[in-house]
Amino acid sequence: MAGSTYKIIELVGTSDTSWEEAAKTAVETAGESLKDLRVAEITRLDVTIEDGKVKSYRARVNVSFKYHK
Repeated sequence: MAGSTYKIIELVGTSDTSWEEAAKTAVETAGESLKDLRVAEITRLDVTIEDGKVKSYRARVNVSFKYHK
């Protein structure tokens, strides 16, 4: 049985509504140009603040995809 190799990249997705939407944005955008996405791991969540209020949600996501020679 042959093994596989995967590449991992870090992305930051943003959303005006939620962390879930921010993560979804990151993964779906990556999926437009990368093939064989496998796993997404949320590594950090934060928000941007403007005038004392949450302006946007950000999700830092590690995404792995299969490496092809």
